[in-house]
Amino acid sequence: MNNIFCKYVIVSLLSFSFTSFSQNLKEDIRLKTKLQETLKGFNGDVGIYIRNLKTNKFVAINADTIFPTASMVKIPILIGTFDKIQKGEIKYDQEIVYKDSLDYDDGIVGSLKDGAKVPLSEVVFLMCSVSDNTASLWLQALSGGGKRINAILDSLGFQSTRVNSRTPGREANRTKFGWGQTTPREMANLLTMIRQRKIISPSASDRMYRNLGRQYWDGEGLSQIPEYIKTGSKNGAVNRSRSETIFVHAPHGEYVYSIITKNQKDESWVRTNEGYELLRKVSALLWNYYEPNSTWKPVDGYEKW
Repeated sequence: MNNIFCKYVIVSLLSFSFTSFSQNLKEDIRLKTKLQETLKGFNGDVGIYIRNLKTNKFVAINADTIFPTASMVKIPILIGTFDKIQKGEIKYDQEIVYKDSLDYDDGIVGSLKDGAKVPLSEVVFLMCSVSDNTASLWLQALSGGGKRINAILDSLGFQSTRVNSRTPGREANRTKFGWGQTTPREMANLLTMIRQRKIISPSASDRMYRNLGRQYWDGEGLSQIPEYIKTGSKNGAVNRSRSETIFVHAPHGEYVYSIITKNQKDESWVRTNEGYELLRKVSALLWNYYEPNSTWKPVDGYEKW
């Protein structure tokens, strides 16, 4: 079997993993009606994709519309990084050297001294957990850049999810969508494939998912899910967009959802931002819908923290 044919078979199998998500699915009309009611009056555009992995029922509202990823672009960057690790070109536990030229903002990694050595695994952790932007751009470069990450996404069957920033030929997309772009359906399916150990290798997917299960920014959708329930997630925010993709290990069946806004009228950076409020409302609705007998509620005063 020649290399070209091997590559074709691998890409075809990976693409099948993605397209198979659309097979044997039935739309949950009752849940969709509840969500449409929740979205009424929102000052902006919203896209939602939800799938219950036990029942195979889904809801799609503007699920194939392209939205900004904001920091959710760090999932594709994570995949690009682990692909490099899988190929042996970098090591997960190797020390890498920070340079002041890498500094993007005043996050944790950007505050390191020039010449500081830090394990690659810690940079990955900071990208996933606190959404450190300097860490993310560093890993984007180490993974071969946006063009290579986009080629991986394409091989997996994702046609809309792309890295735009610092990616030649995608300047117009960056102007329109920012660092990255995606659809709610693709982002939910991408996270599901990681959870199901279908990206790169089972062990690589397992390690990626563990990193996505340690989220510092837990005040929106995650705040409406019991603290004892395992989740994997990534969120994002820019001035006119708020987003969150969460895989929930609910007792009566795992479910995954992605909600993304754009063109928000409310550009504030306070807890009561209309987009943040919507993320919490949708998460609470889903938890109570899928776990109707649950008596759990957010503890009184949780919003103070």
